[in-house]
Amino acid sequence: MTRLIYETHATTVDNETGISTGWLPGELSERGIQEAKELGERRRDVDVVFSSDLRRAVQTVEHSGLGVPHFQDWRLRECNYGELNGAPSGALDPRTERAHQPFPGGQSYSDVVELTRSFLTDVKRWYDGSVVLLVAHSANRWALDHLLGSGAPIEELIESPFQWQPGWEYEI
Repeated sequence: MTRLIYETHATTVDNETGISTGWLPGELSERGIQEAKELGERRRDVDVVFSSDLRRAVQTVEHSGLGVPHFQDWRLRECNYGELNGAPSGALDPRTERAHQPFPGGQSYSDVVELTRSFLTDVKRWYDGSVVLLVAHSANRWALDHLLGSGAPIEELIESPFQWQPGWEYEI
């Protein structure tokens, strides 16, 4: 069994100004840098860290101070909003319409689920028995909940209100 801990990337300048970054790199805010340090303090027991290759997730791991191997994986990126990358968050609504239909020039949330499924297959194969920390984005948390958690349809998970917590844990 592999213990998988998901943590969202720390707060970004875009988060604070209501921008949906999507596949753009993003930049941690001062508050986000502090959150990343706190993540490092509470996750000293992990064997390996995987993150999205988008800058905001990488920065979160860098500022965490964790002294374990860190691998970046493009499959852990936020949903690609295509033409709406960097748009005000309200421009993406209603997001449930994008559960199976891609954003113009981008992906659907189902695409993110399939990329996450592929990632999990590799983690199970190479890190069975390990404690794996995953630092990624909201779409990845919905995918993990769909695949390893409640099993709820992706549409329901997209609609559910976000309630931050210090990590979500799963077993593979």
